[in-house]
Amino acid sequence: MNQSTRTDSNVSLDVESALSDPAAMIAQPYQLYFERTDATKNMARYYAMSIEPTLFGEACLIRRWGRIGAKGQRREHHFAREEEAVRLFLQLLRKRRSRGYRPKPHIRQDASGDR
Repeated sequence: MNQSTRTDSNVSLDVESALSDPAAMIAQPYQLYFERTDATKNMARYYAMSIEPTLFGEACLIRRWGRIGAKGQRREHHFAREEEAVRLFLQLLRKRRSRGYRPKPHIRQDASGDR
């Protein structure tokens, strides 16, 4: 390898150019986990969604759903722009809320384990 040649600092693999590209990163994390339980109907379901970046700079909406404790199903939606993924994310969120899904309450445990 000839090390005396200059390298081009403007190639797309450079860190600076990847960080300046708005399509390369998701602006903020989008993750939700819902559950719907009804003991009278023997119903215990979950629904999870997240928006994650792909290796190609696209936004990917990943949905997982099924019975709590089971593997369930998975579906991925790929979008060129993050805004399109967020639009579908919010649409699905409203639909799940209307069907009775609610976020699972977060249980906080102290380091001492007293509570």
